[in-house]
Amino acid sequence: MPRGVSCLGSPEGEDGRYETPPASELQRLMWTKKGTSGHLDEVQPRIYIGDMYAAKDKRTLQAHHITHVLNAADGKFNVNTGPGFYRDTRITYHGVEAFDMPSFSLSPFFYPAGNFIKTALSSPTGKVFVHCAMGLSRSSTLVLAYLMIHERMTLVDAIKAVGANRNISPNNGFLEQLRELDKKLHYQGSPRRRT
Repeated sequence: MPRGVSCLGSPEGEDGRYETPPASELQRLMWTKKGTSGHLDEVQPRIYIGDMYAAKDKRTLQAHHITHVLNAADGKFNVNTGPGFYRDTRITYHGVEAFDMPSFSLSPFFYPAGNFIKTALSSPTGKVFVHCAMGLSRSSTLVLAYLMIHERMTLVDAIKAVGANRNISPNNGFLEQLRELDKKLHYQGSPRRRT
């Protein structure tokens, strides 16, 4: 079998070890998923991804018992909510002023955003809503990074896990940054969970 994705979808090198697949294979993996594109979808237990409409609908967030909001499109030229918007709720807010452009460097936010998600989930009742404008690129990139860093998933497994519950589409630049994170985590030699 050639290097890359095997017939079972497991990316392995010649020695049987995991290798980060090329971006084209990762995109194909996202295109073949049956996820939805609702305003708010649970993509992992207590982790939701969605769009700006759900972010601005405090009633819906409260109905889902959301305790934390991570806005991956923070700022006045994006989805301008902020902690003041949620002041009449018990929601803890964290904003990342990111732009959905392949040239934007989102990787400096991988660990701070991942830590925010981990903190949200450290409470047994914590639920985190991660959003951007459409809930496809910036938000999904940060959730994938969280799963890779804190849940020790490979990029392929993270895409499969999230994509099974929501259509996601990190832009090409973000996908490359996730591939770099995957390689960095892989080459550290720490074992990671395979699903």
